[in-house]
Amino acid sequence: MKKNSPIFLALLFHITGLIGILFTPYKDWFVSSVPIVLLIMFLLLSITQIKFFRAYIGFFFIAFAIGMATEIIGVNTGLLFGNYQYGQVLGPKLFGVPLLIGFNWFNIVFCSGSLLTQCIDLLRRKWNVNINTITYTMAVVIGGAAIATCFDIILEPVAVKLNFWSWENGYIPLFNYICWFIISAILLGVKMYIKKNTVNTFATILFIIQALFFLLLNYFL
Repeated sequence: MKKNSPIFLALLFHITGLIGILFTPYKDWFVSSVPIVLLIMFLLLSITQIKFFRAYIGFFFIAFAIGMATEIIGVNTGLLFGNYQYGQVLGPKLFGVPLLIGFNWFNIVFCSGSLLTQCIDLLRRKWNVNINTITYTMAVVIGGAAIATCFDIILEPVAVKLNFWSWENGYIPLFNYICWFIISAILLGVKMYIKKNTVNTFATILFIIQALFFLLLNYFL
């Protein structure tokens, strides 16, 4: 029961949010609750990370710092991601970037890495495949970055519709996704260097829940 509680809570928050945004007159209230939900998901990730907790926390601070730094550069110069600005929905900002964006970078990259790591480990056990450390690391870094970028592709249209952020002329440039891939790959490289086994089963499930959440919002909004 205790093991399933984080999954239950993640499903509860996302299903409730989906219904509230799509089918009730309280859409704005549910959208304004996004920062709280994101912080709760981070708390659930932290609670379910039993092994290598110090490595997990270390990676969080690195991902938060790099995510915020790149976003601050992006928002204020347009040199990364393209020309965009954040709205007021995501809460307090630092140099134009909501602090929650640092949590979001960690969440997406960590969950993407966990998903890829678990998939590779499953294949290794099922087919008894021996993969050397370099190949394993590169597979997680490149594959995980690709998954994180795909998540951003799903997220972007919804974020614009809900006023999380906006793009100049309403156009999302390809350069945004290229930067997402590169930065995600760098962060996953750091994650693997710190401790490759900072995998978290709940992180994989959370990634799937959030991906389905934004896919459904994409379709119905």
